[in-house]
Amino acid sequence: MSIKMRDQIQATILDDETIDFAHYWQVFKRYAGRIILLAILFTILVGLIVMRMTPQYTASASLLIESQQANVMSIEEVYRTDTTRKEYMQTQYEILQSRQVAERAVEELDLANNPEFLPIEKERSVLLDQLKAWVKKNIPFIPQREKPKLSDDARALKRKNAAINKLMNSVSLSLVENTQVIEIRAISSSPTLAAQIANTMGDVYVENYLQAKVDMTAKATSFLNESMEGLRDKLTAAEKKLADFYEKNQLVNLSNGVVGLAATELEELSNQLIIAQDTLKKNRTIYNQTQRNGTDYNALARLPEVLNHANIQNVRKQEAEALRRVSELNNVYGPKHPKMAAANAELKSVRDTLQSQIHDLISSITTQYQASQDRVASLQEEVANAKAEYRRLSTLENRRRSLQRDVDINQQLYESMFQRLKETSELSGFKSVNARILDPAIPPNNPTKPNKKLLISAAFIISFGFGILLAFMLEALNSGVRSVDDVEKKLGQRMLGLIPLISRRRKQDIPLRSYFDNKFHQFSEAVRTLRTSLSLMNIEKQNQAILITSSVPKEGKTTVSVNLSFALGQLDKTILIDADLRRPAIGKRFGVPNYQPGLSNLIMKTHSFKECLVHDEQSGVDLICAGTIPSNPQELLAGDGFRALINYLKKHYKYVVVDTAPTQAVSDAMVVSKACDSVIYVVRADSTSEKMITNGLGRFLQVGHRVDGVVLNQVDLRKSDVSERYGGFYDQYGYNNSQ
Repeated sequence: MSIKMRDQIQATILDDETIDFAHYWQVFKRYAGRIILLAILFTILVGLIVMRMTPQYTASASLLIESQQANVMSIEEVYRTDTTRKEYMQTQYEILQSRQVAERAVEELDLANNPEFLPIEKERSVLLDQLKAWVKKNIPFIPQREKPKLSDDARALKRKNAAINKLMNSVSLSLVENTQVIEIRAISSSPTLAAQIANTMGDVYVENYLQAKVDMTAKATSFLNESMEGLRDKLTAAEKKLADFYEKNQLVNLSNGVVGLAATELEELSNQLIIAQDTLKKNRTIYNQTQRNGTDYNALARLPEVLNHANIQNVRKQEAEALRRVSELNNVYGPKHPKMAAANAELKSVRDTLQSQIHDLISSITTQYQASQDRVASLQEEVANAKAEYRRLSTLENRRRSLQRDVDINQQLYESMFQRLKETSELSGFKSVNARILDPAIPPNNPTKPNKKLLISAAFIISFGFGILLAFMLEALNSGVRSVDDVEKKLGQRMLGLIPLISRRRKQDIPLRSYFDNKFHQFSEAVRTLRTSLSLMNIEKQNQAILITSSVPKEGKTTVSVNLSFALGQLDKTILIDADLRRPAIGKRFGVPNYQPGLSNLIMKTHSFKECLVHDEQSGVDLICAGTIPSNPQELLAGDGFRALINYLKKHYKYVVVDTAPTQAVSDAMVVSKACDSVIYVVRADSTSEKMITNGLGRFLQVGHRVDGVVLNQVDLRKSDVSERYGGFYDQYGYNNSQ
């Protein structure tokens, strides 16, 4: 992709993203008349409707909701609401707009029978009833269902329900921010009735609250009286079961329950058993040591239990003292000396005593061991018995606790119910309200709706805005081509000229000589501009054949061909050829008779050139009409005869203008274009769709022939800004038609 092409693409993207306010202004100007007409008509319609509306008056009353209710006694009331919650005010808000409150208000004011609030239905005319009966009788597919006749009570109930529904719709509530005040607003066609409705809604709400409290208190008292009898019987039965349980099991309920003594006894026996088992373990160790040593008194004497015994230690001291004497006397006396003999006798006696003490100690150890065994066995049996007794008593204790719990619960319920019954009885005669009217409603002086000025102004503004929106929607849905930008952006073609619309009757062509008429100077100048653009594009060519076509019929290609021939004829010798061999129109425009030979006769060589040539004296342009309509026009135009004719004409004429059939109808234009130098595509403004035009242009590209440009025909200049949109194509001001 070249740099130049990339720059062109970027410029196109930027152009598409730019908001074209001038384009929007042109769209508004184009539809301005219809937009204003729509706004005026809609505003008049709304004004007529508003003027027939019945004025409505709004009266407001303020209701103060006490979120903290006064308690007469230091108890919670039987019928209470948690007023500390945030939802309390919203709950009261919903109660105020409930159907129950509305129904009581209707009954208080007798709104069902108030014609100002609920108009009485007018009796239907006899003629209307007869007409309906005739329709039902003569049109069988209409359901033959008759409305059942209502009794007086049923009609009264129906009117009451209608009044309730209307009251609920005509009353609105609003909670004043950061307050406990609810504003009640009632709307009615009567200012007095509006004030009465607002005040009555507040009074009914207060009365409804009081009545609800009285009803709930009465229900609570009745419920408590019935519940007291049942609770009393339950309490008596529970107490009797507990007493029978104590009597049957011979239990004593101390502070720790029936298992208190058993637990203490079991604990003491367990401690004694542990001590006895420790003693037995020690005695077993000593006993086993004595049994291992047998009768060896020396070994027995060395046992720690023997050595550490107090009696043994005393005898040991005596033995040591006797040994010391013997040792001392042995150094002085001989073995047979009486003192020596006495000392040895004393030592022997002490040793005999030591053996005797050891023997007695060993005997006592054996006895003590056996006694420890008996003690442990006895305590183990007592602990087992104590545990069994404790388990039995624990089961009884669980049963006792269950019975005691039933007694306690029934006692608490009975006392609480008795206290609540006493308080409810004392409160039954006191009525506390939770709300009061802060500011009663007064009849308003001025109606609140309809706001006629506002509604009419809003109707005009909305309809005007809707008209603008509708205009832009129609503009967006319009796929036609109406401006230079559309030709260049939508079609991608060069704009050669713009032909303004000439007012005429429907299905009537413009005058043939409009180009020469000073009344149509804009049209003439537009054709001259087209002539100039075409001449500048083909300035290097001496003679040229110009093909003019369009997408569909009625786009004005023949008009452009004729008037372009007039303009070119003022410059040099020009000939106009009608190559539309299917629906020729040029001969008819110039008043040439149908039997005049023309193009088809020349190609088929049935007539000479002079016989087929027609000269227009006023414009100086020569003509060749279609001639005899052939059965195969496309094959005739595709032959060498047509090409040879064009080449011959180019030698004798400066300009050869060829009018062909539309591209979307047949392919004749593509065949003729091969023999022509230039192709001009005529597009009717705001008529032919972009897709159809693009298809027609694409068909020329398929045959390898370029289109020199587009002529935008029948442009309504009253809906266009010429100086901005079409500047450069012609001069509208100070024009003088000169030839």
